[in-house]
Amino acid sequence: MLVCLPGLTRNCRDFEGVAERLAGQWRLVCPDMRGRGDSGYAPDPLSYTPLVYMQDIEAMVEALSLERIVFLGTSLGGLLTMFLAGPLKDRIAGAMLNDIGPTLEAVGLQRIAGYVGKIGPWPTWVHLARHLAATGADVFPKFDLTQWLVFAKRVACVQPSGRIVLDYDPRIAEPFRVPNGAAGVADLWPAFEALAGVPSLSLRGALSDLFTAETQAEMARRNPDMAIVTVPDVGHAPTLDEPESIAAIDALLARVLAARAAAA
Repeated sequence: MLVCLPGLTRNCRDFEGVAERLAGQWRLVCPDMRGRGDSGYAPDPLSYTPLVYMQDIEAMVEALSLERIVFLGTSLGGLLTMFLAGPLKDRIAGAMLNDIGPTLEAVGLQRIAGYVGKIGPWPTWVHLARHLAATGADVFPKFDLTQWLVFAKRVACVQPSGRIVLDYDPRIAEPFRVPNGAAGVADLWPAFEALAGVPSLSLRGALSDLFTAETQAEMARRNPDMAIVTVPDVGHAPTLDEPESIAAIDALLARVLAARAAAA
């Protein structure tokens, strides 16, 4: 079972490519977090925090009776995977952390705080794609317009008025105004260390401003079961459609299956 957890301003469409590749081999669950995609908006915007999302995921795991889970987490989804490694340790068969780790760089957090909550609108998909290309050139410097259009349709939706907006509640920005609101806790290393013994993968965009090579190397030092891969020419965060990401995910899943066979 793969449980795919998307990034802060994203939704289940983050994993379209993963689902297209793996749906015939694995069962996938790709939830929209509260306030994103098809999930309802939270009455209290200060509930848009990792610890509340973690409780939502735990409730989903229980409701679906999920027993052996491989978490694939991008950015916020990776943080949630670390938090869940404690209460769900016996159920986690594998974990991928996509461009996230226990140390978050201030420059990356400031950049995210600068755009989160600004959801549009735009009159056409091409207008949105060109906006994303202009604001995200440092993240995906080799994207062409076709790739930006694919990206746009993953992160945005069409309102009944016909206008296009980013597909999330703009009030998810409010916890960023609270001290430690972006991460939820001050020290994330204990949460990360709960993944010890679990076949794991850390992906890092080579251009990332949130997650450094030094942090990734320290993660590998503390957890010998974690493979580390750097995706070239990508910032925060890899889309998981890159050849390096595909190969790394496939290798992780092969390790999970091998571990299950060895335990049988």
